[in-house]
Amino acid sequence: MLIRIQKNDKRFDMVKPDLLEEYIQTGVIRGFNRASGWVVIGRDPIRGYSNATYIGPERRQG
Repeated sequence: MLIRIQKNDKRFDMVKPDLLEEYIQTGVIRGFNRASGWVVIGRDPIRGYSNATYIGPERRQG
């Protein structure tokens, strides 16, 4: 599955999901398209890139 992205130079491209994460971390893209619509980096919430700290039991261990 490929994901549609918009690079910082305003050009569009399609990338694999593992490359999308790298592009987000390195600041190569302005945004990407998900099922619910376009996500703008720095404006919209992105899973795994939140400053919020979860307080509660860790359910992923074990």
